[in-house]
Amino acid sequence: MAKDGTNRGGARVGAGRKPKALADKLAEGKTGKVLDLPTPTPIEGREMPPVKDYLKAKQKNGRDLEAAEIFEDTWKWLMERGCENLVNTQLIEQYAMSVSRWIQCEECISEYGFLARHPTTGNAIASPYVSMSRDYMKQSSQLWFQIFQVVKENNATTYQGNTPQDDVMERLLRSRKGVN
Repeated sequence: MAKDGTNRGGARVGAGRKPKALADKLAEGKTGKVLDLPTPTPIEGREMPPVKDYLKAKQKNGRDLEAAEIFEDTWKWLMERGCENLVNTQLIEQYAMSVSRWIQCEECISEYGFLARHPTTGNAIASPYVSMSRDYMKQSSQLWFQIFQVVKENNATTYQGNTPQDDVMERLLRSRKGVN
């Protein structure tokens, strides 16, 4: 506490040594703390939760939103690693929607270009799709890091290989060609 009675100072949020991944701890010969989840109740007839309707909605331009496909790919990827119970389904939905909106913005940039016309003066201005694309990319990256952090901290082996995040650029390139 400061002399004037206000509570200032102290450790900052996020300061300090970051926790190591479980695989790194095991490689060093140390023991790791693993979340011990109760045995899940058997699920009848489905492996994945149903995809919400808003992830499959038709868009104004008549094209399908790709969020449902991204959701399914991410869920399958988590299931292969045994982490589908550790990641909130809502987080996966947010990630899928953010990536699909980023792809939409990139398609608009390809179609309309980097410049737009100012509504009142008619002068050239930067396209609003560029800033929206940047914002959606940042948002989807942050959401992906949250998802991947859960996988990283709860797997006993280091993960190497493709992730759904790696597939995002491929999906964007396929959508530009008109191939789904």
